[in-house]
Amino acid sequence: MAVKKATTERSQKAALIVWGGWDGHTPKACADIFGPWLEAKGFRVVVSDTLDIYTNKRRMRKFDLIVPIWTMGEITGPQWQGLRDAVLSGANVAGWHGGMCDSFRQNTEYQFMTGGQWVVHPGNIIRYKVNVTNQKDPITKGLQDFWMTSEQYYMHTDPGNEVLATTTFSGRHGDVPWIKGTVMPVIWKRRYGTSRVFYTSLGHVAADFDVPEALEIVKRGMQWAVGEKVVPEYVSG
Repeated sequence: MAVKKATTERSQKAALIVWGGWDGHTPKACADIFGPWLEAKGFRVVVSDTLDIYTNKRRMRKFDLIVPIWTMGEITGPQWQGLRDAVLSGANVAGWHGGMCDSFRQNTEYQFMTGGQWVVHPGNIIRYKVNVTNQKDPITKGLQDFWMTSEQYYMHTDPGNEVLATTTFSGRHGDVPWIKGTVMPVIWKRRYGTSRVFYTSLGHVAADFDVPEALEIVKRGMQWAVGEKVVPEYVSG
C-alpha cells in the first residue's frame, strides 16, 4: 500500500486520484499529468495506488473530487460501498477511457454510477474523428471536431447521459462491417444522486493527452464536476 498526500497549503477543495489495474493504460503516468495540474488549481491532492482507501469512510467523505484510473480488476464489497457512500454524500467523479469505464466488469452498480461500460475497440489503434455535438456546454465550448489516433471505444451507455461529443464507426476496422454508421458517445456528463459525474472515452495512454483537445476536455470536466467555473486553457484555432 502506498498513499501519498501532496504537500500544499491551499485546501479549498480536496481531490483523490486512485490509480492501478491493467498497466497498459499507463495509470501512473496519467496520474502524474493531472495530479500536479489539480494542485496548481488549488486542490489538496491525495494519490493512492490501492482501492482500500475507499473503505475509509470518514476520509472518503472529505473529498470533493474522485478521479478513478483503474482498468479491469475487481472491487470488493467494502471498497465499492465506501466509494458509493462518498459519491452519494457529495463527492464528484471525473475520469476517462478504461480507467473509469472498464474498471470492474462484474459490478453493474459501478457502471450505473459511471454511465457506461467498454465493449470493444475495433481495429485497436486507428485514426478516428471526434465530433463535438454540443459547443455551448462549458466542457466543450470553443472546441471544434478533432482527430485521434488511438482506440475508438464502442460502449454500452446509459440513455440518461448528457452527451457532448460523439464518434461514428466506419465499419472498416476490426472486421465488423455491421456497425458502419453507428454513432457512439465520446464525452458525457450525468448525475449520480446529487453528485456530478464526467466521463470521456479518450485517453488510452498518457501520450493521448498530447492532443490538446483531449487534455483540455479532461481538465474542463474536472472543473465542471466540482462545480467550479470552467476556465479554458485551450480553444481550437
